[in-house]
Amino acid sequence: MGKNRFEKVYSQGTVNVTEIWVDKETGVNYLYHVSGYAGGMTPLLDQEGKPVISPQTSHIS
Repeated sequence: MGKNRFEKVYSQGTVNVTEIWVDKETGVNYLYHVSGYAGGMTPLLDQEGKPVISPQTSHIS
C-alpha cells in the first residue's frame, strides 16, 4: 500500500465537514463526516446497499 492510496474528491463545510474519499486501489467511495471533536467514516452506499465504486484512475504499487 502506498501513502497516497486515498484521494479526497469532495468537501463541504468548515466546522461540520462532509467529505467523500476514494480508495484508488479498489475504487470504493467513503463518506467522512466530522463535527467538532467527533467524526467517522463509512463506505458510501447506493440505493441497493452496495458500495459506490468509481473507475480506477491510477494503480498504486
